[in-house]
Parts: sequence; structure tokens; C-alpha cells
Amino acid sequence: MAVVPRVFAGKGVNEGCDPNRAKLGPSGDHWFGTDLAGCDYYAHVVHGARPTLLIGVAVTLFAFVIALLFGMLAGYYGGLLDAVIARITDVFFGLPFVLGATVILVAFPGHGIGAMTLVLVICGWTTMIRIMRAQVISVRDADYVQAARLLGASDRRIMARHILPNALAPVIVVAMLNVGNVIAGEATLDFLGVGLQYPEVSWGLQLNQAQDAFVDHPHLLIFPAVFLSATVLSFLMLGDAVRDALDPKLR
Repeated sequence: MAVVPRVFAGKGVNEGCDPNRAKLGPSGDHWFGTDLAGCDYYAHVVHGARPTLLIGVAVTLFAFVIALLFGMLAGYYGGLLDAVIARITDVFFGLPFVLGATVILVAFPGHGIGAMTLVLVICGWTTMIRIMRAQVISVRDADYVQAARLLGASDRRIMARHILPNALAPVIVVAMLNVGNVIAGEATLDFLGVGLQYPEVSWGLQLNQAQDAFVDHPHLLIFPAVFLSATVLSFLMLGDAVRDALDPKLR
């Protein structure tokens, strides 16, 4: 749905809008009713999936790459490099996710999907890097790693062939869970008015625009809220499924 929203919506996000038919309830012509501008709300909700999921997946991928690179280096080499990376991580880890993103976004207005992605990466990369570092530390002195080192394997080969495959599973699980957390965080920022701005379309923006009309027109808030909740729950369940698949001992 997020990849080809027009196929599911049957129209563009602003096609067929009629201000005289604004805020109509669900009907046969408009399954989810119409929005504040008289546009088909079903089409709006469907098109809102793309930026929401794009940000969630992109932020998680960038954070995952950062965790793999710096978590591996910190855990494998230790010493001063580990101390520096750990202290930087602690600084960002102590910054609340939504609050930190809000402060940055308020300071730099006029942001789009790219800026939102960058800000959420800055505020949300710490958990995965801490887990990656801990996993690398737990396996770097294992017998098979020591044997590879005695056989003359380079650090790069040891990290790629012996440490990474045995340290990656928990990070993948957290990454799956992180997509849902980022989606919820992005929607929260949009709802507060500091995230994406019109003419972007996202579920968080729809919730923001519906808050003043909720009492008389509850469909404006209910439908994007249901889609948002279902998406976040889906990624949380996916994370649990991946955890069980990669580590049966945690079932």
C-alpha cells in the first residue's frame, strides 16, 4: 500500500476535492468520509502510509548501519576508541527521543521527509549500537575467534566471518522493533505540529488536523489512528517473530 498508494486509493491524494462536501461521514461514495477540504479521506489515509513508513524504515536502516560500524569497532578494539564511542553514545542516550527531536525541529523549521529522517536518526541510534557493542564483547574472546587469530586471520576477516554472524541476531530484532517506535515517534511529532508540514501527507498530520473536529467528526481521527496503531503493532509482532526465529531459547 505504501509503495503504490494510487492502486489502493484509486485516485491521487487531492483529486476530486469539493469544499462543499467537507467533513462528511463515511458513505458508499467515500468509505472513510471526507476531510476538512472535502477530499476523499480514504485516499488521504492510504497515501499517508508512504511517508510514515518511509521515515520509519529509513531511520532504522541508517541507525542499523551506524550500530554495525561503530558498535563493532568499539566492542572489538576496546580501549580509548571504545571509551570515546561509549561516552558519545551515553550523551545521546540520555536525550529523550521525542523531546530531543522536538527541540531540533523547532530550532530548524521548514523541514521535509529528509530532515525528519536525519533528526530521528540523530536521536534514535543509541540503543542498537549499545546492543551491538555488548554482543561483540561477548564473542570476541571465544575459542573460535582465538583460533582464527592464531591462524593469522586479519581483524577485518575475523570481524566479518566470525564475530558479525554471531553478534547480529539481537540487533536485527531491535531493528524490527525500532521501526514501530520510529513510526510512533514521527506521528507524535506531526501531531504536536513540529514534524512534517502541509502539503505532505502522513497519519500524524491527519491526527493533528483532526483534533479540533474530533467531537463532531470523529472519523477524521479514528481512521488514521487505527492504521497507525495497526502498523506499529505489526512491526512489534514482527520483531517478536524474528526474535523467536533467530534465537529459539528466547521463546
